[in-house]
Amino acid sequence: MEETIENTMVDKVATLIAGSIVMADSPGKELKRWREYFNIPQTELAIKLSTTPSVISDYESGRRKSPGSYFIKKFVKALIDIELEKGGSRLQLLIKQLSIGDKYTLAVVDMKDYVNPISLETFLKAINASLVVPPATRMDIHGYTMVDSIKLLLDVPSYEYLKLYGSTTQRAAIFINTRYGRSPLVAIKAMMAFVDFKPSIVVLHGLDKPDYLGIEVARREKIPLAMSNMDVDEMVRVLRSLG
Repeated sequence: MEETIENTMVDKVATLIAGSIVMADSPGKELKRWREYFNIPQTELAIKLSTTPSVISDYESGRRKSPGSYFIKKFVKALIDIELEKGGSRLQLLIKQLSIGDKYTLAVVDMKDYVNPISLETFLKAINASLVVPPATRMDIHGYTMVDSIKLLLDVPSYEYLKLYGSTTQRAAIFINTRYGRSPLVAIKAMMAFVDFKPSIVVLHGLDKPDYLGIEVARREKIPLAMSNMDVDEMVRVLRSLG
């Protein structure tokens, strides 16, 4: 384990994961969500747990009853051990989120850094997105953060918006639950007054057309802007499979 990752923070992440599983309406789905977050195949996890992939699959699908505390503890430890063996990049992201408190994490739907950058064209095609404001130059996407626009604006202090970027600014900022498409761009412009960087592209979800002011802000601030109406769950699945 890297010396920069304190044991206390790893313990906090383990508690977060275990708590989310225990409190979930569907523990099996939560098990699957965390396994996929760390990009760990069922086979690899099963080996670490000294069990079979079918057992993991049965828990995730709900064919087996909810796992007990002993299994959850082993499951969380296995996830973290495998993640640390692979470098710990996703664990670092969780630690960063925990370090800013709970409010920002409530707004985050999903986020990931890509090991191998994705071309913008490939990224947009994967989520059926269309460009509204094109980039000035060719670019690659190094990750994404998907946030709930309403929760972000109502529940998260503006000084925490910087955490939208995760570990790299070369990422897509995807806003779901957008009503008009104006507020995300205005928020990013306001943040740029304090820090001199911006996301590689902003993707607005669920709109027929962004508000004219949002488009104008994107153009003036040279922020590439796109739209997608892909089902959110499907989009998350597709985005996780990239990179």
